[in-house]
Amino acid sequence: MRDRLNIADYFLVERLEEGNGGRVALRHDGGSATYDQVNALADRYAHALEDVGVRSEERVFVALPDGPDFVGAFFGTLKRGAVVVMLNPDLPAPRIAELVELCGPAAAVIDVGALDAFTAATASAGVALVTTTGGGDLSVADVTTTEPFLTVPRHRGDPAIWLFSGGTTGVPKAVVQTHGSFVNTTELYAHGIIGYRPDDVTMSIPKLYFGYATGSNLLFPFSVGGSAVLFAEHPTPEVVFERIARHRPTILVNVPTMVAKLVGHPKVAEQDVTSLRLSTSAGEALPPELHRSWNETFGVELLDGLGTAEMWHIFISNAPGRAKPGTLGKPVPGFDVKVCDPDGEEVPDGEIGELWVRGASLATGYWNDPGRTHEAFRGDWFVGGDLVKRDHDGYIEHHGRADDRLKVGGKWLAPQEVESCLLEHDAVDEAVVVGVANEAGLIKPVAFVIAKEGYPDIEAELMALALERLEPYKHPRRVIVVDEWPTTHLGKVDRTRLKEMAAA
Repeated sequence: MRDRLNIADYFLVERLEEGNGGRVALRHDGGSATYDQVNALADRYAHALEDVGVRSEERVFVALPDGPDFVGAFFGTLKRGAVVVMLNPDLPAPRIAELVELCGPAAAVIDVGALDAFTAATASAGVALVTTTGGGDLSVADVTTTEPFLTVPRHRGDPAIWLFSGGTTGVPKAVVQTHGSFVNTTELYAHGIIGYRPDDVTMSIPKLYFGYATGSNLLFPFSVGGSAVLFAEHPTPEVVFERIARHRPTILVNVPTMVAKLVGHPKVAEQDVTSLRLSTSAGEALPPELHRSWNETFGVELLDGLGTAEMWHIFISNAPGRAKPGTLGKPVPGFDVKVCDPDGEEVPDGEIGELWVRGASLATGYWNDPGRTHEAFRGDWFVGGDLVKRDHDGYIEHHGRADDRLKVGGKWLAPQEVESCLLEHDAVDEAVVVGVANEAGLIKPVAFVIAKEGYPDIEAELMALALERLEPYKHPRRVIVVDEWPTTHLGKVDRTRLKEMAAA
């Protein structure tokens, strides 16, 4: 890999140099944008950030809905030599203020509709606010120069993007990722396993501020001159099916929750998804029965995998033509994986242990957090708390996270096992199991579920199902039906909040 590297050049500018500036890069609700047009928009954002005083290696929040402006601000920040920090554009002011304190950004690129929240959150922090249209310290709409912005040179080991790794609690860790990491995973996973190609049209369920989508629905298609479908609307099954019909994507970037919703949609038989050549899945466990149901319903390959912010993106994946339901697949060539006991010694195949991974996409650590950096970054290896088992064919199964496992009656319990059991009931859309102390201070499993319409009062049925299918110590002591999940700033289920709700 070359030492002098800025990923704004690798993923965008080089497409123009190859003569592909006229190719469609983005397909969105307002039309489409070519690589030339995306580059011109990125130049305007780079000029705007320079005008408000942003310098190399300073952090810039990009808090925009999915659309051309997000992509322009993303690459404009990188062209300026600054570091991208992507935020959920719908965060409330108190949560924004927490992230301002953690990251110390020099500027934030926001939609004018979020101006009040960001003004309140950054009032005393000296953060310049760059808006898409009107307001703030500077609007990119007011940048009239048409001069190209020459990309600021960077090194492959320099910080490019900070990603948040918050797990299932509300406290985030800021993962410092380098320019080299993004190129490495693109070449090993996107090119080597998935096989992205110039005629691919990608579409994502997660929004671009998630690292999974940043790669699969922006950087990966851009690396080969493909195009990405972007929409700001919340991805309901109806929205997803409509966008598939309109844009005819070839790769769907998916998550298990949406897999279940698409498979279970009442009008699923009427949908035309024949444009898809494959779908990926990541972000949470994909139960084997759900994987098989997808295959039977759509006949489109579904490739489950595992990645982390600390090792940017997918490093274990099923491959086209070799997918095995119930597994994450095999290590992506170029990454080393081992399964270890608490002392760091490898365990035999067939035994559960902690996942260790190494490769050239390893982050430099957690910003301003030497304690947790020392705990997770062990020389060349990253140890993030995922519990896995390697089968005798080399496929890796996920068995939850060490910090989510519960000790019930002196025995270890993986919440995923109970969740998978509850998901077998026709009434259950989603399920999460947490450990809650009872009156005696002993930890017992409590289940939260989101039920499908028309299924009232299912708590007793689910308790009976769990007692029938699981060992007695594993069954949830209570089942609580909720309308929606409390979430962290990353949009993940906030298990800490669920524990508080159960205790209350």
